[in-house]
Amino acid sequence: MAHPYSDLPPHAFWRRAVSDTPADAPVCIAVPKFRLSPADRIATAGSCFAQHLGRALRGAGLTVLDAEPGPAAIGPGLLQEYGYGLYSGRYGNIYTVRQLVQLLEEVREGAPDPDLVWQRGERFHDAMRPGLDPDGLDSADEVLQIRRRHLQRLVPMLRGADLFVFTLGLTEAWRCRRTGRVYPTCPGVIAGNFDPERHEFVNFRYPDIAADLTRLRDLLHGFRPGMKMLLTVSPVPLTATASGGHVLPATQYSKATLRAAAGDFADAHDDVDYFPSYEIVTNPAARGGFFGEGLRQVTPDGVAAVMRAFLAAHGLREDDASDPPALAEKIDLLCEEAMLEAFSP
Repeated sequence: MAHPYSDLPPHAFWRRAVSDTPADAPVCIAVPKFRLSPADRIATAGSCFAQHLGRALRGAGLTVLDAEPGPAAIGPGLLQEYGYGLYSGRYGNIYTVRQLVQLLEEVREGAPDPDLVWQRGERFHDAMRPGLDPDGLDSADEVLQIRRRHLQRLVPMLRGADLFVFTLGLTEAWRCRRTGRVYPTCPGVIAGNFDPERHEFVNFRYPDIAADLTRLRDLLHGFRPGMKMLLTVSPVPLTATASGGHVLPATQYSKATLRAAAGDFADAHDDVDYFPSYEIVTNPAARGGFFGEGLRQVTPDGVAAVMRAFLAAHGLREDDASDPPALAEKIDLLCEEAMLEAFSP
């Protein structure tokens, strides 16, 4: 007797598509709304996992924009230490949608907030990218001058992008009580000083993220009407949770909320797509093999599986995307080590 499941393709069934399929070769896991081509100009941003997608796109011969290329005389290792070439701007890791919305609003206004300067000892850091100048800068004025130039250089990149690729990383963040501005890290972890009178914890809920995605799309269209968006969710678990609960369900809440919001937002807009990076890395068929020893960092095999699936979905050639972690992941590890040292009993 015929029924709705009678004529479904193999990828619709768990046994055929998951348990009987190698984890590094998911079949038909994504059908893109729009195909990428060498003519597309692509901008990237997001949490540390987003850097892998940018490298894969470049390796496939696509045009990935870089608003702030590093000095030619400096070697690639040192360039990465200072945050060049990781994303389409030298903005470092952007973990939350709210943080990206704030950045685009700041770019549109063109003026950095003087409160966005943190100190560590006698050195000064940009609060919105505190790990990108490892040794800090000489003065608060120097931080603001460099940030102003950073904002200016993002304008032509945003006006020229056909597609904006963003990897959502976290729902948890710390923000300024007075301004509502969220930070990429808790004050005091890399630089600055934590003050409970000035700083508060926030765990963004689904309605918050949905509203921020709407605002993000509007802002991007303000720079370039018709710009498309491609959303992914980072599979990297939380370093720690400030929610008061266990870090495992806190991580699952964060990823589930981001996944639901990103997927629903993509479903609601023809110019927004979603790619299941998170699902590939956390696939039960991998039996945890796509995570390294600490069960947080994604292994080169896991990264390669995601990139192969992504490139195949877009009809692009496969390229080796399993190169060593760059500064974005090193910053993530630095945050982890600092928090453990600061908050361990």
